[in-house]
Amino acid sequence: MSENTGLAPPKSPPIRLTREIVNAGFKQRVNELSGQHMDACYQCGNCSSGCPLAQEMDILPSRVMRLVQLGQSDDIINGGTIWICASCFQCTVRCPKGIDIQAVMDALRQIAMEEGVDHFGPDQISPELAASVPQPGLVGVYRKLAT
Repeated sequence: MSENTGLAPPKSPPIRLTREIVNAGFKQRVNELSGQHMDACYQCGNCSSGCPLAQEMDILPSRVMRLVQLGQSDDIINGGTIWICASCFQCTVRCPKGIDIQAVMDALRQIAMEEGVDHFGPDQISPELAASVPQPGLVGVYRKLAT
């Protein structure tokens, strides 16, 4: 089956690992910023299965967690998933290990902005569009900018 049916994002390319990449400090930085222990994730997939925006993401939340564990920052920081995350806490509630995955997404957005990567700015919203967006949507956008 060559076409994406919309049920899941396309498969990601294989990951190339070296000891230097895995031990480079990215995971430790995410641990520090989020207050979470990334190695606690055992890849059950509950976060991805409960995510209401999973179909819109280029990398599912469970894969984001695994990529952080492996020190693979480029795919995460340059992808759209951390910006698409609605911060709805569904992933956090479903996590059997009690990992606050939403806090991890906030930490990843913060790292991305520190590196100069930003997929959205408030100046990109026209006044007409801002007037039609529900208030929780605007609050969510500005919350992401404040992380």
